[in-house]
Amino acid sequence: MDNAHDDGSEERDRGVHRPALSQDCCTRRHVLGQNAHVRYLTIVRHAKAEKAAPGQSDFERTLSDRGRRQCEQLKKWASDAGELGLYGPAIALVSSAVRTTETFELALAGTPLVSDVVFSELIYNGRRDVSGEDLLLDIAAIDPVTTSLLVVGHNPTVLELVWTLVKKLPVSLRDGFPTGGAYVLSIPDGQQIGLSHYDFVSAYVPG
Repeated sequence: MDNAHDDGSEERDRGVHRPALSQDCCTRRHVLGQNAHVRYLTIVRHAKAEKAAPGQSDFERTLSDRGRRQCEQLKKWASDAGELGLYGPAIALVSSAVRTTETFELALAGTPLVSDVVFSELIYNGRRDVSGEDLLLDIAAIDPVTTSLLVVGHNPTVLELVWTLVKKLPVSLRDGFPTGGAYVLSIPDGQQIGLSHYDFVSAYVPG
């Protein structure tokens, strides 16, 4: 896989639902006020990674210094029960590539956001084409229907997943999915996640 492919410079058009742009201003209080029976899907792109060194595979790429700083900011949000931590506890599905596992371990593991984790090579898109709908099927496979969900994956798959699921695309995604970004959608409690349209709740994007 070309390194640029996972840095947001290449996007695929699969004919998926392309929602209108939405201001990143939805609040958690708005959603909770509408429906007490709600859980969440948090979609995270791995933090900024180094380019592959000579002899290093794309799968083995590690986080850059900037990526580690992004993880520090994400960790603060995920540890705060009034911020990103509010949307847990969640079962996490994490790509087993090095840069995604590092993002999870440095930014999300051990926080109120995460209750359990599943690592999977199936959602790593460096060896095969993984669409947003493919990722959705893998998330559904671990969905217990009673708790929130979290996925840590790669571009452009995570962007396609948001395109597929949201009613209105957050403004901060119009130029691509930022590294280290976390986007939260509300999903009904008691129903398995699937090919439907969900409300965008909030975004957390480190610098």
